[in-house]
Amino acid sequence: MSELLIYYNGEFVPKDKATVSIYDHGFLYGDGVFEGIRAYNGRVFKLDEHVDRLYDSAKAIALEVPITKAEMTEAILETLRKNNLTDAYIRPIVTRGIGDLGLDPRKCPMPSIYIISQEWGAMYGDLYEVGLKAITVGIRRNAPDALSPNIKSLNYLNNILAKIEANAKGGDEAIFLDQNGFVSEGSGDNIFVIKNGKIYTPPTINNLKGITRATAIELLEERGYEVAVQNLGLFDMYTADEIFVTGTAAEAAPITLLDGRKIGDGSVGPITKAAVAAFEEVTGTIGTPIFE
Repeated sequence: MSELLIYYNGEFVPKDKATVSIYDHGFLYGDGVFEGIRAYNGRVFKLDEHVDRLYDSAKAIALEVPITKAEMTEAILETLRKNNLTDAYIRPIVTRGIGDLGLDPRKCPMPSIYIISQEWGAMYGDLYEVGLKAITVGIRRNAPDALSPNIKSLNYLNNILAKIEANAKGGDEAIFLDQNGFVSEGSGDNIFVIKNGKIYTPPTINNLKGITRATAIELLEERGYEVAVQNLGLFDMYTADEIFVTGTAAEAAPITLLDGRKIGDGSVGPITKAAVAAFEEVTGTIGTPIFE
């Protein structure tokens, strides 16, 4: 395969030449936003929704994206075409741009746009068959009134600290609580809890408004399952019959062990299997075509 090309401010440059200025505030301060998007079988899944969320994140931090949504959509598709990719993970990034060593975003006259696309397999490998081992971490999810988890910003240190703790404790994934002790999300995915045939997921005030989450809710309700959005505690997690997580990179993955406790009987449950199968079906059939 030829070297990957990266979109940078309207041009396509080889991967090894796709560099960021050390004065870019995205690099210096995490001042920027991004999206994670998937393409399956020559179609980009939920592309419009991802572009909308990218621009919402930018608006929330008063970052003016210098191209329109239509132009961003076409740039994403063209990046895939340039790399001849039909199944890929795509990451559009908008930074505040080059400024000085001060914090003031007014010193950054022009935002920078990058789009990365590359092949991406199953994030958790064969664990989709047996389930993830999750760890509740001590570090709390960013408070909505400090740095809203709804903003998909380049400042991901909160998530990374959770992942470090889960790694140190032998977990495949971290589980965040918020500042009130409610279940928030994983280090990179939303959470679903199943009890007595009913499905629960936390409200998105304390976690990302996941596009895969919304898709899972829609698919499950179409299949006759009841999905309730409500606050959850660790007790609800420990006593669940099934738990699964959703995210663009993770897709839909089961959790079968949490803090040393088996979830249900310790195997992947039937509703989780139904959710995974439904998600695989829809990603293989809908989306924005890459090649006309």
